[in-house]
Amino acid sequence: MREPGMQYLAKGAVLAACASLVGVPAFAQERDMTIEDVFEIRHVGSAALSPDGGHIAYTLTDPRNVVAGEENGASDAHLWIAPVNGEGRPYVAGDIRVGDVAWRPGAGTVTFTAQREGDEVSTLYEIDPDGGEAQKLFAHDTAISSYAWGPRGEQLYFVAGEEIDAINEGFEERGFRVNVYEENLAFSRVWRVDVTADEAEAAALELEGHASAVEISDDGRRLAVALQPTPLIDDYYMNRRWHVVDARDGDVVSVIETPGKTGDAEFSPDGRSLALLAGVDRNDTIAGTLHVADARTGEFSAIAADAEQHVMDFEWAGEDEIVALVHAGLTSALATYSTDGEELSRVAQDDTVIHGIDLHRASGRLAAVADAPGHPRELFNGAVDGDLARNGDHNPWLDDVRLGEQRGFEYESRDGLRVEGVLITPRGERPEGGWPLILTVHGGPEAHYSNGWLTGYSTAGHVGAGRGFAVFYPNYRGSTGRGEDFTKLHQDDYAGGEFNDLVDGVNALAEAGIVDRDRVGITGGSYGGYASMWGATALSEHFAASVAFVGISNQISKVGTTDIPTEMYHVHARRWPWEDNWMNLLERSPVYHAGNSETPTLILHGEEDTRVHPSQSMELYRNLKLRSAAPVRLITYPGEGHGNDRAAAQLDYAHRLFRWMEHYLTGEGGEPPAPGLDYADILGEEADGEE
Repeated sequence: MREPGMQYLAKGAVLAACASLVGVPAFAQERDMTIEDVFEIRHVGSAALSPDGGHIAYTLTDPRNVVAGEENGASDAHLWIAPVNGEGRPYVAGDIRVGDVAWRPGAGTVTFTAQREGDEVSTLYEIDPDGGEAQKLFAHDTAISSYAWGPRGEQLYFVAGEEIDAINEGFEERGFRVNVYEENLAFSRVWRVDVTADEAEAAALELEGHASAVEISDDGRRLAVALQPTPLIDDYYMNRRWHVVDARDGDVVSVIETPGKTGDAEFSPDGRSLALLAGVDRNDTIAGTLHVADARTGEFSAIAADAEQHVMDFEWAGEDEIVALVHAGLTSALATYSTDGEELSRVAQDDTVIHGIDLHRASGRLAAVADAPGHPRELFNGAVDGDLARNGDHNPWLDDVRLGEQRGFEYESRDGLRVEGVLITPRGERPEGGWPLILTVHGGPEAHYSNGWLTGYSTAGHVGAGRGFAVFYPNYRGSTGRGEDFTKLHQDDYAGGEFNDLVDGVNALAEAGIVDRDRVGITGGSYGGYASMWGATALSEHFAASVAFVGISNQISKVGTTDIPTEMYHVHARRWPWEDNWMNLLERSPVYHAGNSETPTLILHGEEDTRVHPSQSMELYRNLKLRSAAPVRLITYPGEGHGNDRAAAQLDYAHRLFRWMEHYLTGEGGEPPAPGLDYADILGEEADGEE
């Protein structure tokens, strides 16, 4: 739906700017959103309906707020339970990360994994919703990472690692500390245990390969196990396959030999079919197409493979019907398919974006996790073919915060391709010449932005709008949510049409009078970091500032330093460097164009990143220092990986992002701001030496 007065034409490029404005009562908006507010935002993670359909157990992520005096660390995840039509309340909270929430059959209890005080690894716990404390149900020698209950709630199947060979135990403290790269890997297995036994002891199923997930049929006779050749993440992406296993003797019944990436799987009610998410071929960038396989033979077929959408989640609605959560463009919908591929119904979600679902088959009741421009992910319930109702509000304080105006924005790239994105602008009158812009580029590129909640520590969102910036999130070619063909448009064309789409989006916004073309900054992480590095070098004339996070600067050296070289080859590069591709990859690397840079560039990276090695940021930093006069700074975060996990590092990142953008887009520019941040000021504390 287009907002009246929000359609623009610009050199024939802009097709439409359609609105889904933030629905916050004007009288309640007392202040703008701040960086510190980001660390008060709680959001729902996963949700599971009870066997009788009357309650929903769900996780609630609660970030650490070091400004408020909380201890630094990763976000906590708490267990909440809500009546299906009511508000939830906490059952397990505090300093804990709850995961894998499920209802135990026949017991009416909720089980979950957590590492509580006294636990050496993640352990299985159980709690009665009618009252009482959570009790340890089963502990294994290694962490439990996935599990499935037998139909009576007695047999437990779970995924856990083998114990590491301790032949050299005790020698590390004597200085013998070595890592053997990609060898001596710890495999995970599927284990079976009767938790009702007096001395419950788990036994591993004899399955070849590394297990990462397990599902079970309703009658308990069959398991679906995701296996890959090794524990390497590259094998997880490209060589993981679902195996149907006889639960009684552990024999493999069939293997679903989908050709590429695989996602979740679930048995049909009668156990004869297995639905799963998978790529349609070896080069498909995402496991985003619904497939149905014969559990006995392994034969499979894809459903709606040509649709301009991607399936994010699904549930069996009957023996031959599946409800699929699809993302199409900037929105989501619930589509019901027959197992022979016919679309039976589709219910579009106009006001929310759904990210996960659970279905109570007998009643047709749905639990959903969804967000919107005006709120982060919350719990919803309803019927598949009806409206969804919200189960309370975990962030009521947002009613007092003035959020930006958010809407979809569509334009035409230089080669005629239609591109969509989400635009957030400040409240109030647009300044003459337009707002300064923070162009925010997603990673992947097999990912996409929906018109939902888009504010976080590394994404400016409503915080940026409150500080006077327009923020644009483009779904450039290669993004998901538009079908397989769209995702493949970027392949064998690093930094080509995909990054032209970014510039064309900025031009469309500028020609529409929304943003100031001379005050544009670019930022993003991972592949978005690559875009930000490219924007600072090869496309330097278009960007007045760049903030690049865990980005790629050298497409040749990345092949030798990443943990996903095979995935890169099949779904991105499509050619190895030695396949007459050396010069092509070099020319599509930001380091090659570093001498062209006039863009002040802030580079940030986690020191433990295995996906994009920190040397990628070091290479660009050194090349800019040697070959360009443009300001550049490199920040590394000890203990962080491919993205910052801990609150203090996230807070530092957010302040540096805005300080850099404000200095070069709305401030005096010139030499970079001071290297350090005033943490005492940020935390509201007195500096050392002050009375």
